[in-house]
Amino acid sequence: MPEYKAWTYTHPGYPDCLSETKQPLPEQLKPTELEIHIKSAALNPVDIQLMNVSLWNILSRPKGVGCDFAGVVIKAGPEAGFKEGDEVFGLHMSQGKPGTVADVLIVDTATAPVLKKPSNWSWNQAAALPLVWLTAKTSIAAVEPYMTGSKVIAVLGGSSATGMYTVYLAKKRGWKVVTSCSGRNAEFVKSMGADEIIDYTNESVPEKVKAAGPDAIIDCVGGTECLGIAKRYVTIVGDKTSRLTMGGPATYLWTPRMVYRWLMGRLGWGEVYDCLMLEGRKDYLQEATELSLDKIVIDSTFKFDQLKEALERLNTGRARGKVIVEVDS
Repeated sequence: MPEYKAWTYTHPGYPDCLSETKQPLPEQLKPTELEIHIKSAALNPVDIQLMNVSLWNILSRPKGVGCDFAGVVIKAGPEAGFKEGDEVFGLHMSQGKPGTVADVLIVDTATAPVLKKPSNWSWNQAAALPLVWLTAKTSIAAVEPYMTGSKVIAVLGGSSATGMYTVYLAKKRGWKVVTSCSGRNAEFVKSMGADEIIDYTNESVPEKVKAAGPDAIIDCVGGTECLGIAKRYVTIVGDKTSRLTMGGPATYLWTPRMVYRWLMGRLGWGEVYDCLMLEGRKDYLQEATELSLDKIVIDSTFKFDQLKEALERLNTGRARGKVIVEVDS
């Protein structure tokens, strides 16, 4: 049976759980599936967080690393919308299966956003965008109906990989963008569209956000310090602040106060609160192809056999832009 190489894990405990393995290829594709030779993949904090979730790792089957990809179609099902040789990029969110840090990936276009790669984009640039762009776009869509007053948006974590595109999309809509980041990243975040910078290293973020009077807050870093300031609060992380623990909507399961906060908002008692998961919409990702190349920010690149080093760079919390694994360079 044909095989391909992939980084996988079957038990908890980052980084020791990781190993380079051989995985079997399916004998036949579904009508909507693609077999893709991966050129580049991007890493995200969730890759590390999932390795530390004990319940997630009860199943012994190999689980992969990465969900962003760029590569070349090897085979295509008759209803997949692509053909052999097409250069594509997209997002593979089929958790529990080998991920995108692999030399081959099977993607179902019926459920995954996949597009042709713009010809002027490198493989690394194409792999850098899907997850963070779709997360930013989903967050912007969630606050848009509430931007009816001052048209001020506060973005917590404006220099993060998702935050910078949240800033960009907010400014594109003509809103005033107030964002937090460290002083060393201030000019970079301004280049993405920020109007006002709050340096969290020496200023009170809650005080500055409150003074700005935002219609909505989009939180890309986690925590609770800016709750209750705006009528709309969207977070992609939840209340947690540790980089190594799971964030996102899953935190509702073990954080009752988040559920209470969400319910009170829906009943009209307090801010309208949501901890969001991205929407894997192809039309959302299509908008990313309009970006100028200088807005696609890559922090660092690593080879396939340097995955652990790549994850360590990501885990420092100091990466500006995406950490990329060049699977086939």
